[in-house]
Amino acid sequence: MREMVVHLSLFAIALAGAIAGLIAGRVSSAWSPDLIWTAVTIPVAVALAVSMLRDMLAGRLGVDAIALVAMIASIAMGEPLAGAVVAMMYSGGNLLEDYARGKAERELRSLRDRTPRIAHRQDADGLVDIAAEEVAVGDELLVRAGEMLPVDGELLDAEARLDESAVTGEPLPEAKAKGEALRSGTVNAGEAFRYRASAPARESTYAGIVRMVEAAQTAKAPFIRMADRFALLLLPATLVVAGLAWWLSGDPIRALAVLVVATPCPLILAAPVAFIGGVSRAARAGILMKGSSAIEALGQVRTAIFDKTGTLTEGGARLVALEAAPDVEAAEILRLVASLEQASHHVLAETLVALARQKARPLSQPTEVREYRGSGLEGIVDGRHVRAGSRNLVLGDEPLPGWARTAQAGLDGAAALAVFVTIDGQFAGFLAMADAVRPDARETLDRLHGAGVNRILMVTGDDAGTAAEVAAHLAIDDVKAECSPAEKVAAIAAEKARQPTMMVGDGLNDAPALAAADVGVAMGARGATASSEAADVVILVDRIDRVAEAVVIAQRTRAIAQQSIVVGLGLSGIAMIFAAFGYIPPVVGAFLQQGIDIAVILNALRTLVGPMARRPTAEAAPAPRIAEGL
Repeated sequence: MREMVVHLSLFAIALAGAIAGLIAGRVSSAWSPDLIWTAVTIPVAVALAVSMLRDMLAGRLGVDAIALVAMIASIAMGEPLAGAVVAMMYSGGNLLEDYARGKAERELRSLRDRTPRIAHRQDADGLVDIAAEEVAVGDELLVRAGEMLPVDGELLDAEARLDESAVTGEPLPEAKAKGEALRSGTVNAGEAFRYRASAPARESTYAGIVRMVEAAQTAKAPFIRMADRFALLLLPATLVVAGLAWWLSGDPIRALAVLVVATPCPLILAAPVAFIGGVSRAARAGILMKGSSAIEALGQVRTAIFDKTGTLTEGGARLVALEAAPDVEAAEILRLVASLEQASHHVLAETLVALARQKARPLSQPTEVREYRGSGLEGIVDGRHVRAGSRNLVLGDEPLPGWARTAQAGLDGAAALAVFVTIDGQFAGFLAMADAVRPDARETLDRLHGAGVNRILMVTGDDAGTAAEVAAHLAIDDVKAECSPAEKVAAIAAEKARQPTMMVGDGLNDAPALAAADVGVAMGARGATASSEAADVVILVDRIDRVAEAVVIAQRTRAIAQQSIVVGLGLSGIAMIFAAFGYIPPVVGAFLQQGIDIAVILNALRTLVGPMARRPTAEAAPAPRIAEGL
């Protein structure tokens, strides 16, 4: 902010002085126009000299030195109007760059500024307002309509509606049911509700996002660092061209004109503005790029490696089929099994209980429950003996009836886990549970191919059979199954040796692989997880189509930065040639060059307002074959 005020003040002085000098020359004022133009040039030159000295002490030297030389030379050669124009347009260019940066960073700053600060805690004496940092795990909190959740937690009331746009980019409110996880930074879009804190503020989702945003604003892209180094070559090149123009023509004004049209270089303006604009553009889509370096690297990716579970698949078991005996209702099987599963800690139990509640099936409290580790369980539900689990536990050596054999044959190759059920000793049916492929995964991979990613692999710790089936369904180029975290890292190293490589994953075991890749992308990650900390890019919403969108945004950002630099340098080079041959006087050259600078900055700002990438319209995975009435 202070820097912008300084630039605004210098621009105002230069502009007022340039105009005042022109007026003084026309009205024959006692004030000499040359003196006025010299006076307004000096403050800008001094400020630039101080800035250059500070940069030199930090080991940096940019082509802003050309502007300083041009202003000094203009005064020394009796062309103070040219110096005043350079001062005015140089300070104006800095002011425009300040505005561009501020506009580009607004999306990221808004995240930090919206950090929740107050929580309403339910104590023995009623509601008490406390600082968000004082919330402890287990505290019961109230969130009023329109308020932001201060910490992560679990919903205690029957339902809630949340606006998650600030965290995930999703524009529509999401409905949440009792027991579901809630994330800090989301906003209550419905009635007041209660929830229980599951993490302190510093470890909650929103705090993690803010930390990554702060890191994103400090990282500098290799492309920008390269531009800075290349800019150093332009300074001696400009001086050589100016010297030759003077030597060959004998006219020092031509040398001055060359210096003026080379001030300042679009190279140092376009690249930073374009990249910070791309970071901001991605943030609006629910994609957090950790700085310009991440977006540049992502724009060059040619190999994409995906984890399977939770990345290409939905990451949790879901019911894909429920087959019932001819004289049994499928809905009753689900109700009885879900009631029984309330007493189990098995990974499938929560899914079945949640599904039954979602279908509004009244669950009963089971009794006399006995669990067979790894095989299933049995117990009494509403006076009926229910057994659910593996075929061996439930049926032993008894053959399946014909209807069951036909139904099970339809699941061959589906990598599904069958849960067989008997009620009062009679075989009642079976449920099939599987980790389904994301419905938009296939089109997302197709879009990556279309964006120039020519090799896509799946590297997973799951068994080879399941991995091969998912790979075949998605037309993946290669698959490596049953990999340990170390083997994943080795696979990535082999691919990196061929071409730039991206790794997409979501779990704790993916963190080493994410860090090893040229670009690590964490899927649907919570802000404080190891995977999101190790990744260069975090997809804040649990949607795989955002991976392709991130690549498209990165490629467009890099292309615009390159375009701005090439066009800006090309036009500056042409102007320098014309100036060297005497066709462009210093004052005209100053206006011309600054017009070029303004044009490249405005072009770089296109990264902020580009069209949203098209959402996938791929066919969903085959619908579960669940009996009617559920």
